[in-house]
Amino acid sequence: MRTRPLKVALLGCGVVGSEVARIMTTHADDLAARIGAPVELAGVAVRRPSKVREGIDPALITTDATALVKRGDIDVVIEVIGGIEPARTLITTAFEHGASVVSANKALLAEDGAALHAAAESQGRDLYYEAAVAGAIPLVRPLRESLAGDKVNRVLGIVNGTTNFILDRMDTSGAGYSEALDEATALGYAEADPTADVEGFDAAAKAAILAGIAFHTRVRIGEVHREGITEVTAADIASARRMGCTVKLLAICERAADGNSVTARVHPAMIPLSHPLASVREAYNAVFIEADAAGQLMFYGPGAGGPPTASAVLGDLVAVCRNKLSETTGPGESAYTRLPVSPMGEVVTRYHISLDVADKPGVLAQVATVFAEQGVSIDTVRQQSRPDSQETGGEASLVVVTHRAPDAALSATVEALRKLDTVRGVASIMRVEGE
Repeated sequence: MRTRPLKVALLGCGVVGSEVARIMTTHADDLAARIGAPVELAGVAVRRPSKVREGIDPALITTDATALVKRGDIDVVIEVIGGIEPARTLITTAFEHGASVVSANKALLAEDGAALHAAAESQGRDLYYEAAVAGAIPLVRPLRESLAGDKVNRVLGIVNGTTNFILDRMDTSGAGYSEALDEATALGYAEADPTADVEGFDAAAKAAILAGIAFHTRVRIGEVHREGITEVTAADIASARRMGCTVKLLAICERAADGNSVTARVHPAMIPLSHPLASVREAYNAVFIEADAAGQLMFYGPGAGGPPTASAVLGDLVAVCRNKLSETTGPGESAYTRLPVSPMGEVVTRYHISLDVADKPGVLAQVATVFAEQGVSIDTVRQQSRPDSQETGGEASLVVVTHRAPDAALSATVEALRKLDTVRGVASIMRVEGE
């Protein structure tokens, strides 16, 4: 074993960073044995130096992250500060000054991953980011390495624990969205400002990363169709249950049937209770992969939190340090296919549409005609008069489940339905996946 330690700079010492530092200290001997050399925490960049950080030598604390990554003796930089800047500049500066990088920054990788990979390659450095997607679940490396010889056709996943907790509570307890969100906040699953989670931004960033790796092409977050869960109602949950389904916020990355394009999207969807993802409860994550040779694969586990995310970071640290000792680098970006990302309108799937309609003869025929005119085939229809039908002027609930159709055709159908005098309102629209 080499006696000179490999020096590590840590950018950020919050929930994840502090756990990374703790594991590096308490598991130092094991890490050294696995790597073939000791690893030493050489500096920790923070914004608030006065905060007490148990187990970390105060002499290692600095507010000058730029100076830390410019040190010529740093072998690996671990970036867990998040956001676009200054993280992007610090990472590229680290490459320029001889360090490889381990990052958990999904937003930056989804926005500018191609440029970061190019910077790493130009300097002969590693860029690893297992922790950027689904916390402790080994996912990036299996896609990038284990399935490198296979053809991945579809990635379907629950990649945000906050939204899964909320939807699970709505399903199991009958709670409304606001009530379930309050519980998630009280338990620490949701941030004080939950927008990134509940509006799908977090999952969209992860979808962009997964699609890029799975399909060997470049996908940026702006190319990912995104819808959140704020409009999901208790009625939607109940309708899903009547269909033998449950509602999940899904990240879906698909290769087109002709192989000439890909799609990436995030939105709530109904999935059958028989699908493996339907049983993913609480704040857990899971990703379901479909490949030509490997078939169907399922990855499941905690998708966030200090210890799980730190586990992924440390796994990357071991790999990068081994590469450093052998004077090589691991796999970089694979984007040789250069496949275009198709717009959401071209996505083909099934739909569940709930309408408030006038309770009188001929309404169903009018609605069916609109679907037919737009080329959307109806699978099932359920109509039910409301208990207060007479008081509301004769109103009924009409639920239509379609066969597979392009999203653009569905959108045109909904717009046409809104113009019917007999349609009082479109209560909800939800896709049906995983069948």
